[in-house]
Amino acid sequence: MPVLVGDGPLALRRTRSVVDGEAQVTVVGAMSAPLGGDRIALEVTAGPGARLRIGSAAATIALPGRSAGPAHYEIRLTVADGATLHWLPEPLISAHGSDLRMTTRVELAPTARLVLREEQILGRTGESPGHLTTRLTVHRAGRPLLDQELAYGPGAPGWDGGAVLGGHRAVGQLLVVDPSRDSGPVAGPRLLGATAVLTPLSGPAALATAVAPDALQLRRALDEAAAAVG
Repeated sequence: MPVLVGDGPLALRRTRSVVDGEAQVTVVGAMSAPLGGDRIALEVTAGPGARLRIGSAAATIALPGRSAGPAHYEIRLTVADGATLHWLPEPLISAHGSDLRMTTRVELAPTARLVLREEQILGRTGESPGHLTTRLTVHRAGRPLLDQELAYGPGAPGWDGGAVLGGHRAVGQLLVVDPSRDSGPVAGPRLLGATAVLTPLSGPAALATAVAPDALQLRRALDEAAAAVG
């Protein structure tokens, strides 16, 4: 791992991997963030043939700050040919009064492999959520694979209705891109329990989306999706 640099609220630590030949990095929150008005960026590049797993030491909590403006958190992931990246952070919690705009941009080479998990918890125990907007954009071999934007909390129309969360407070997704499946048959969408669905994408890729009452049940649903994808 030639470069590992962190500053501000994000400290990066190389940690012991449980998989031979794989480097592992843990993102540690060095201070409260993101707060209103913050601008945070995290950039990851997995070079040719690399195997990299990135997680976080704890959940990220979006909080209100002194500034009236929203916080911005940008994540940029680049995975080269023959490389594998597991992006598996702990959940993002949208605390009452916060306003966060989060973007994740992924660039995959034709033979890159990706496992990406995102989890959002809307409000801490007994509180309503802040405003949260997330956008995930994935390109493979320079072509769009997935472009998805979601919005929750005050000012987001219909976010808690039956067509979106239906009263649930935890939502997440698991994206798997695996070029070894390029020649295999593409199965149709299927349910994974009562509140999760696995959808095939071109690429080849599969996207699991789930809602749940809480973070524990959400993680269980996404773990079930990971087992289903293989």
